[in-house]
Amino acid sequence: MTAPDAMLDTSPSVIPPAPIVHRKDLPPIRLLLGSIRNSLAIWPDYAFDMAFNRNTLFGVESALINDPQGVRYMMATNAANYVRPAMLPRLVRPLIGQGLFLAEGGEWRRQRRQLSPPFTPNHVNILLPHFIAAANDLVRQLEGQPSADLSDAYQMAALNAVLRALFSMPDQEERDRIGGLVRQYVTGPGRPQIFDAFARSETSFGFALGKRRAFQKRWFSAVDAIVAARRSAPHDAGQQDLLDLLIAVRDPETGESIATDEVRDQCATMIFAGYETTARLLFWASYLLTLDHGEQARLRAEVAAFPPERVATLDDLGHWPRLRRVLLETLRLYPPVPILVREPIEDDVIMGEPVRRGVQVYIAPWVLHRHRKHWQHPTAFIPDRFAGQSSPWTSGGAYLPFGAGPRICIGAVFALAEAQIMLATVLQRYTLAIEGKRPVMPVARLTIQPSYAPMFKLEHTPSP
Repeated sequence: MTAPDAMLDTSPSVIPPAPIVHRKDLPPIRLLLGSIRNSLAIWPDYAFDMAFNRNTLFGVESALINDPQGVRYMMATNAANYVRPAMLPRLVRPLIGQGLFLAEGGEWRRQRRQLSPPFTPNHVNILLPHFIAAANDLVRQLEGQPSADLSDAYQMAALNAVLRALFSMPDQEERDRIGGLVRQYVTGPGRPQIFDAFARSETSFGFALGKRRAFQKRWFSAVDAIVAARRSAPHDAGQQDLLDLLIAVRDPETGESIATDEVRDQCATMIFAGYETTARLLFWASYLLTLDHGEQARLRAEVAAFPPERVATLDDLGHWPRLRRVLLETLRLYPPVPILVREPIEDDVIMGEPVRRGVQVYIAPWVLHRHRKHWQHPTAFIPDRFAGQSSPWTSGGAYLPFGAGPRICIGAVFALAEAQIMLATVLQRYTLAIEGKRPVMPVARLTIQPSYAPMFKLEHTPSP
């Protein structure tokens, strides 16, 4: 998974801050509470060396898979035997309903078959003007500011991009309303609770779900209104966005269109997946570039040689190979989903180890991406480890920024194109630095968030 060893032989100079690694397992109570507060800060040192490990916490048996072959087996070869436990749908169902992300079995295959056409490269090309417009809005908002909270700015910009691409929604007041709802959930009812850890079903401990249900009602009502307005006033063919493509989709086997509720759920899924995860990717990439001034200078030179205003198709993004490597390395160090959990429906064997039905099987991209057996200098920021690798998530099994197997993220091309255009537009105009010396620590929520929002100094880069 890395570039040739000779390329990485020199000692790395940039090792970004991260939670401490414990010498041994935490006591059960500290492990439970730590998992809820920040699951990145619970790992013992041996986890970054071993391939398979068992544990039992308060009677719940679990297994951690850190071997690419085991990952491929669980996520691809025998994926049908592994389903999500109750905790994940409890957290994200209020945001995305019955959409593709949570669908299982035949229902997932049906939805994936229907949704694949809108995410082909040709259709993503249609969306590039929306990304460019959102990036230009971002730099206009930053203009004249000596410093800025880029964590917040990227969230607004990524939301702008996804709402433009999904709904052709340039109106800031409407974007702020939709974004406020999502952020309210992620920072409030969407945070894990102790009841989620012990829930055996989505409805267990129903008394703890009131705020999530109230949010879902408001959220679905907002998205329903947007979809209904489009159905009553469709776009011309020359103004297409993702909602137009979804409404036009027909099942290739049955010829049926997508039901109204399903259109809403897929839209809600895309808003969350295309907004929160991309905003965090942009933040962490910018933070890493403030730690590596040489890499930042090289990126600015690359962007100056092919400025963002020249981008017309996905092929044009090939002029920024270094920028893509920086984003791939950022996704390695700060994976969008820090932990994946599955439960086998039937008894199984993974890597020669028996795994009983109901055992919680963990794949932790946070650990796997920093594993000493799979990566050279695993805690260091070295974008060149991805030199010559256009889509490293499709091979191996030690790199999972978009998941793995048949359920690999359908929007990977969409997300990377948006992030490349957004970051290139910022770097075209600004040199980035952090005010103060306080380290920014990663914290696991639904995504990996910063421990605080630092102020970025913005030094204007003169036009060539």
